[in-house]
Amino acid sequence: MSRKVQAELVTMCMIYDGDNVLVQDRVDSGWPGIAFPGGHVEPGEPFTEAAAREVYEETGLTVLHPKLCGVKERMDSDGSRYIVFLYKCCEFSGKLRSCIEGENRWVNKSDLKNMKLADTMYELLPLFFEDSYSEFVLRRGENGEVQELRLL
Repeated sequence: MSRKVQAELVTMCMIYDGDNVLVQDRVDSGWPGIAFPGGHVEPGEPFTEAAAREVYEETGLTVLHPKLCGVKERMDSDGSRYIVFLYKCCEFSGKLRSCIEGENRWVNKSDLKNMKLADTMYELLPLFFEDSYSEFVLRRGENGEVQELRLL
């Protein structure tokens, strides 16, 4: 039995400055709402470098020493996986700008709970803000319905 599965690899990075976090108000109809910047890992690219590249492309900010703080894993009914490597970083330079993905802006982290977050972002927040969890598991059925959602 082969253990190889089809997987899509993505990064997401929470940039913070004290109690403020950088959010992106995503306009993509496939995943709209407030999220942190990020995107796909290119073939042969290390995950941390992909996170830094995506942050720069989407925000204009150069991050230093992003720290892996968790993994989001979506398991689909066809056996494929969508794996998001979650980072956080407080060292950065550059001038903030928005991009085609959406408007970027600073907000107080306490305001996140009152914002229209992208799907499953609310459930992901403990991985960025707490040390109790390192993995977010999401399993969807054939019709896209959530069958399992938990933090480990």
